[in-house]
Amino acid sequence: MSNASLFQRAAAVTPGGVNSGMRGLPQPIVWKSAEGAYMTDVEGRRYLDYHAAFGPIVLGHNHPAVNAAVAEAMTQVDLTGAGTTALEIRLAEKIVEHVPSAEMTLIFGGGSEATYMAQRLARAVTGRAKLVKFQGCFHGWHDYFLMNVISAPDKIGRKDPASAGMLPEAIDNTLVLPFNDSAALEQLAAERGQEIAAVILEPIPHNIGCVLPTDDFARALRRVCDEQGIVLIFDEVITGFRHGLGGYQQKLGVTPDLTTLAKAIANGYPCAALAGRADLMSRFSTAGGDVMAAGTYNGHPVATSAALATIAELEDGSVHEHIFRLGQKARRGLQEIADRLDISMTVAGYGSVFVPYFMTGAISRYADLLRNNTEADTHFRSEMTRRGIFMLPIALKRNHVSAAHTDADIDRTLNIAEDVLKDMSARRGLR
Repeated sequence: MSNASLFQRAAAVTPGGVNSGMRGLPQPIVWKSAEGAYMTDVEGRRYLDYHAAFGPIVLGHNHPAVNAAVAEAMTQVDLTGAGTTALEIRLAEKIVEHVPSAEMTLIFGGGSEATYMAQRLARAVTGRAKLVKFQGCFHGWHDYFLMNVISAPDKIGRKDPASAGMLPEAIDNTLVLPFNDSAALEQLAAERGQEIAAVILEPIPHNIGCVLPTDDFARALRRVCDEQGIVLIFDEVITGFRHGLGGYQQKLGVTPDLTTLAKAIANGYPCAALAGRADLMSRFSTAGGDVMAAGTYNGHPVATSAALATIAELEDGSVHEHIFRLGQKARRGLQEIADRLDISMTVAGYGSVFVPYFMTGAISRYADLLRNNTEADTHFRSEMTRRGIFMLPIALKRNHVSAAHTDADIDRTLNIAEDVLKDMSARRGLR
């Protein structure tokens, strides 16, 4: 079977042939297997994977310790739908142990569920309707936050819903600000603070690559929310566990009221969590409160066992040391090549994440990324993939190093990147 023929079958029974909107590729790929740092398609072509399924794969594909924990759990208990399990208890305890904001935890199936529950809780405890998000941040597929992520230039500063079918009332109740703009946040809070239930952000907006928060902005978030009685939510679906067991909040030294976690929490198994202050979390119906929280598959043994095994692998710090070192090596290597070839590139990133932007100059918010050469960005990623280095061929998207990557993998990646960039340098329009 070929990728093309199998994808034709997929498109006949699945809209677009894929089950999530960002999975479409210029050339169809149907995956057959994945192990360690590599994925293999049905035609036998092997790719070194930096996409990492948008980030969950922090240990490497099909990690033996995680798979063994899942297999063991499956011999003991499956879905019970009442009460709890020792696995759920232990996972909640681990999150509370490691994440600074976590006094109590609820486990869900995916990140969108966690962010949905976070806004519902914030509205309940404050009695307010308005939500604040930041341009360039993504918080799931629901109506409350699905707007102003990767926006066209003429949509910046205006509401930019990302889907048809969203309720106008939901769009109207979400206010959008520029990331890293403390003055704009403070002005909005002064004018409308008593209407705002929550401020939510990715502490690093990884959905537009890697834009780091300033210290001033991070501290302004906490100060403004305290002054106005607003619930501060850190969406650490991407940053949590990949950047450290304490999430990026631990690096910042700023503790939010609520934190959402997913992706790297379980190395690719479907698991998410909402964690936060006990007085807030106690409002959920699970504790007899008035905020409904439900989900048939919440705390599923497969997910919780995978999460516990992943956390166990991360706890001694060696994984983060390894992936941070290789991430830095990738960033420095790409930047050196681009500088030597006179390619306009800024290689951003943090820890295990690296993002080659085809632009120069300071980057502190989404509007700065409008300088990115989208054609060059997409061409580079597509050429890397064609040569066996899988980078999602969409501009601004991040690349991830996993524990399964080696120095030899990074060296090979840089050698191929140099060949691609040399070819691009010869094509004067793609620099």
